[in-house]
Amino acid sequence: MAAFHFTTQKPLLLAALLLNVQGIGVCNGQLGNDLPSDAEVVALYKANGIRGMRMYGPNPSALDALRGSDIDFVLDVPNQDLPALASNPNEAAQWIQNNVRNYFPDVKFRYISVGNEVNPNDEGETAQYVQFVLPAMRNVYNAIAAAGLQDQIKVSTATFMALVSNSSPPSNGVFGNAAFMNPIINFLVTTNAPLLANIYPYFGYIDNKSNIGREYALFTSPRVVVQDGEFGYQNLFDAMLDAMYSAVEKAGGNAVEIVVSETGWPSDGGDEATTDNAATYYRNAINHVKGGTPKRPGKAIETYLFAMFDENEKRGKQSERHFGLFTPNQQSKYQLSFN
Repeated sequence: MAAFHFTTQKPLLLAALLLNVQGIGVCNGQLGNDLPSDAEVVALYKANGIRGMRMYGPNPSALDALRGSDIDFVLDVPNQDLPALASNPNEAAQWIQNNVRNYFPDVKFRYISVGNEVNPNDEGETAQYVQFVLPAMRNVYNAIAAAGLQDQIKVSTATFMALVSNSSPPSNGVFGNAAFMNPIINFLVTTNAPLLANIYPYFGYIDNKSNIGREYALFTSPRVVVQDGEFGYQNLFDAMLDAMYSAVEKAGGNAVEIVVSETGWPSDGGDEATTDNAATYYRNAINHVKGGTPKRPGKAIETYLFAMFDENEKRGKQSERHFGLFTPNQQSKYQLSFN
C-alpha cells in the first residue's frame, strides 16, 4: 500500500468549496446509441444554466468539449479501474495526468469520485472492488496533491443507501459494514473532502409502498410524516440524506459534508414511473435543496440530478433507461429551471 501524504486544511476551505457551486448539477450518463455529440451536450448544459456535470468515466471528446465552459465537473474513476489504481501509485499518477492534468485548468474539476456504489454486501459485480476503493482513493489523492491541486480538486467516492442500516428514523442510520466505510470516512476527514451519496426516494418508495406514501416521496406532503426527536420530516429525501449523515457521524465524520451525487425519478418503465411524477420530483427537488435538511438546516445541498438524457443502452430495470431530463434529440421533458 502506498504511503498516504496529506496537507492539513481548515474546515472553512471545504465550506467555501461547497458554497462556490451555483445552481444544480446534472449527471451526464453516456449509455446510449442516439445521444448528442459531446459539444452539443455542453452547449445544452450552458443554454439551460446547468452549472455542474458528473460523468462516469474519462472521455477525451467530452473533456475537450468542457474546456472553457465554466461547468463544475465531477469525474468518476470507473469501478473496473480501481484494482490498477489501488495496486500501483504510478498507474494512479498516470490516470490523473491523462484525465485531469492534461485538461486543467481549462476544465473545472471539482471532485474525483473513486468508484460508484461499491457494496460489500453485493453478491454481484461491485463486491469484488471493496478492497480497492480506499487504496485507490489514497493513490489518486497523492497524485492530485503531487500536482498541487488538493485544495481545488477533492477526492471522494460515491456511496448509496444500501450501505446504511436502520435508516428509519434517520437518527438510527449506521453503516452496516463499518470495516469498509469507517476508514473511508476517516480519509475524508483527514483530507477535508465530502462524501458523495446517491439518494433515490423513488426506489425507497416503490420498494416499501405499504409504509411510504407518494406525497412523502415527491416532496408534496402538507405535514410532518416522520418525527425523529426534535426533527420533523415532510419528505423522504431529507430522511434518507439525514440517515446518511447519522451514519457518517457515527463513523467519526461529524465535519464531513455530503454531496448528493445522484437523485432522480424515471418517467417510464416501472411502478409510479410517470412523466407527471418525474416532473413533480425534479421540480420540487431543485427548489428544496436550496434550504438543507432538518439535521443540517439553512445550507444549500449540493445536488446532481440523474440524468441529462434517457439512455437506451443502460442495463437493469426498464426504468433505468428513462431518468433523462431531456430526450436524446435535446428536447426538455419537464421545462425545469435549474437556477
